[in-house]
Amino acid sequence: MNRRKFVLNTALTSIGGLLGINYLKGNNSLEAHLKSSVNGGIMLDNPTIISTWRFGIAANDAAYEVLSKGGNALDAVEAGVKVPEADLNNTSVGRAGYPDRDGKVTLDACIMDKDGNAGSVAFIQHIAHPISVARAVMEKTPHVMLVGDGALQFALENGFKKEELLTENAKKAWEEWKKKNNYTPPIGPNNHDTIGMLAIDKEGNISGACTTSGLAFKMHGRVGDSPIIGAGMYADNNVGGAAATGLGEAVIKVAGSFLVVEAMRNGRTPQEACEMAVHRIVEKQKNYKDIQVGFIALNKHGERGAYSIVKGFQYAFHQKGENKVYDSDYHLKE
Repeated sequence: MNRRKFVLNTALTSIGGLLGINYLKGNNSLEAHLKSSVNGGIMLDNPTIISTWRFGIAANDAAYEVLSKGGNALDAVEAGVKVPEADLNNTSVGRAGYPDRDGKVTLDACIMDKDGNAGSVAFIQHIAHPISVARAVMEKTPHVMLVGDGALQFALENGFKKEELLTENAKKAWEEWKKKNNYTPPIGPNNHDTIGMLAIDKEGNISGACTTSGLAFKMHGRVGDSPIIGAGMYADNNVGGAAATGLGEAVIKVAGSFLVVEAMRNGRTPQEACEMAVHRIVEKQKNYKDIQVGFIALNKHGERGAYSIVKGFQYAFHQKGENKVYDSDYHLKE
């Protein structure tokens, strides 16, 4: 018997005696109540997932497939975000992502587990699933982040396949952009480029993942917030987690996801924490009306939050067997 089951059974026996209840294993209401207490508010049979944007629906389904079979949150978030990474219709994540202004597809990703371990890759080319390389960095090296050619070398040495990621559709969009934009990357309120995901498993543990192809037609070498622990994503098993989407430069400047989690640690709800982080960016970013940043958050009680600078940010939430897309509230009202 593991420690968690021992604590639960001891609690059931003790409280059953205090209440004068002859506890039987079939007493579901008492057992459920105590399971909730032992796990900080999360029911053991109620895994929860939140992810950014409408394409998070399919990602959530893949993550839930892992969790519903008793899998852990780390495996779930990796499996979840690999879905948009592999989607040839998704031009902001993974193998079909838009290139930088030099026509190179460069990818970023990070992952974090329940124990605070983290792995990250940035500016990696030719690898379709950077999230899995990030996990390998976490589990197989003493480091947190590998970048560029070093990240690619590490990936190839660990069995990842080298591929050409520039699709015909992405190449065509890049060539059209070059004719019109004179190497100025598109930055606007509707520009989004990331999937961030947080999941809580049946044991009540949280993990997070974030992956992107970055800002479309960015300068070669540019890295945004997505692979930076504490900016694009952050998870703390005592509190909860957060992830960001939108203009990475604005998120990096306020350590956005860490800011959200610390706000929750200090008593704010996930919704209040997301709003506070967006308001911090609005205070610091002079051109905030011309950009979009959104946050999602999930605390250890399974409560969610989401907020953005402007209208249009959506997120997917999976709980109690339902997987739905929601519109977040936003700062700039019409």
